[in-house]
Amino acid sequence: MTANDKIGVLIVDDHRILVEGLKRLFVNSETIQVIGVAYTGKECRHAISKTIPDVILLDISLPDISGIDLCKEIKDQFPQIKIVALSSFNEYAIVRQMLENGASGYVVKNAMPEEIIMSVEMVMSNESFLCEEIDLLMRNRCHNPVWLTPREKELLRFIVDGFTNHEIADKMYLSVETINGYRKNLLVKLGARNTAMMVRMALEQKLV
Repeated sequence: MTANDKIGVLIVDDHRILVEGLKRLFVNSETIQVIGVAYTGKECRHAISKTIPDVILLDISLPDISGIDLCKEIKDQFPQIKIVALSSFNEYAIVRQMLENGASGYVVKNAMPEEIIMSVEMVMSNESFLCEEIDLLMRNRCHNPVWLTPREKELLRFIVDGFTNHEIADKMYLSVETINGYRKNLLVKLGARNTAMMVRMALEQKLV
């Protein structure tokens, strides 16, 4: 903690308007003070080398590095620093990756100001914090695991094994167009943006 016993926060985000808003949010706080601001991963590393913060509010989309990777890098080097992910993304796979990489909290950028303040205070107390929107997302995902038909599972297994659409069509005795349709449906069903994410989710969640 800082000398006056306030929680020292480093804000890492490349959206300057948001950064100014966060600074204004904390300026009258009795428990939190902003000790630094960084707009890139490089600036974040430099700021930490000068003064180690108690908590980092970390954007996931930085211009020079993924916040997901930066989170792991910081926690590996400075395990005592608490990290709250600050993001526009509310996708299960991204939230889970941030938490696995060491983040103690996850807040969407349109969260209530009270939630942002609470996230900092709670992670500093060695608790985890998910804003309401993310908490609901994670609960729903836990209660409603992805259900795939036998045919979808078969297709997903072929995709994970690296077969092309033409090869899969031959193996499943279907047309390439049908395989394309199934593949698009799988992306939607899993909430994946691309094939790489779909493969990762399939392996992580043991869907195949």
